[in-house]
Amino acid sequence: MRILAIDTTASPVSAALVNDGFLEGEFFLNVKTTHSQTLMPIVDELLKMTNTKIDDIDLFAVDAGPGSFTGVRIGVSSVKGITLPLSKPCAAVSTLEAMAYSMPYRDGIVCAAMDARCSQVYNALFMLDDGKLQRITEDRAISIEDLNKELGYYEENSIYLVGDGAELCYNAFGAEYPLMELVPMNIRYQHAYGTAMAAEKMAEENRLCSSDELMPIYLRVPQAERELKAKQKNSGTD
Repeated sequence: MRILAIDTTASPVSAALVNDGFLEGEFFLNVKTTHSQTLMPIVDELLKMTNTKIDDIDLFAVDAGPGSFTGVRIGVSSVKGITLPLSKPCAAVSTLEAMAYSMPYRDGIVCAAMDARCSQVYNALFMLDDGKLQRITEDRAISIEDLNKELGYYEENSIYLVGDGAELCYNAFGAEYPLMELVPMNIRYQHAYGTAMAAEKMAEENRLCSSDELMPIYLRVPQAERELKAKQKNSGTD
């Protein structure tokens, strides 16, 4: 099965082509340009360099959230636009799970964390055991303080911090955990390869969707909507 996977959920943007678990090619950029400018050019170049036609793709995977509201929308809408005329299946992958799949297979706890502002992170915990990934928690928005308390249950395990919120967490409580590791930059952020690996698992479990069914995964209401509701509450309007 050939999978085209993309990620636009945070500052980096990436696209990967994976064929039956083999990484045929991947582009990764972490520059100050908008994903609407960079995503489709790197997808086009990836297909060109691997001599792959869009019709050759069996499954289209995207990190559907959590993450930047704008970034998530760009990724999801791009995949919807590509797949709609092709009638090909899609995989709405958890960004946090994709990061865990990108980790080297060393036994321990993978703590995936994305900066959600307001002293919170989007987070999920996973167990890596003999090359197998097992989810411990659901994706959630959690305060850094509460995450620290929860990780106390796993202090005797190796703990690997990944994501753009990893350094934030490490600076907040890393000194309390001798076995905690802030993983290197080259594997810290989400890569589309991890998206493809998570999508492959979803295909095995029959958890794919159509282009019409593909939707963003938000863990919090967008800030603009929160501000509007607060303003309406303060003014006494519905």
